[in-house]
Amino acid sequence: MTVAAILSDKGRDVITATPEQTLAELCAILTEKRIGAIVVHDPADAIVGILSERDIVHALAARGGEALAMPASAFMTAKVVTCTEEETIIEVMERMTRGRFRHMPVVRNGALIGVVSIGDLVKFRIEQAEREAEEMRSYIATA
Repeated sequence: MTVAAILSDKGRDVITATPEQTLAELCAILTEKRIGAIVVHDPADAIVGILSERDIVHALAARGGEALAMPASAFMTAKVVTCTEEETIIEVMERMTRGRFRHMPVVRNGALIGVVSIGDLVKFRIEQAEREAEEMRSYIATA
């Protein structure tokens, strides 16, 4: 199965921010939208970073409350790893595990078309395993 299957199930809506927005603003967006990371883009809509809950924790540990008034660009992860919708779920899970991150933007021809989380991938794999087990039970029961 590919990332496209997850995006078709969960949707392709992506919440984004600009590098100038403050950490406080992004914390409010993450809370309101109930998401764990936000993609940061430039005026041309190119991905320039991603800011996760982990980045926020590191910012607060390093700078205390003053970090909340600082721009996202000061704390975001600038080297963003992306995937395409043609990649398999296993490939993406392996890259996320190796890189120790939980959110990955999905791009098509350089344009952002979605975001997948490790939770999305694990949920999909569990549902797939349950379907396969049920099909096997049905096959055995009718054989």
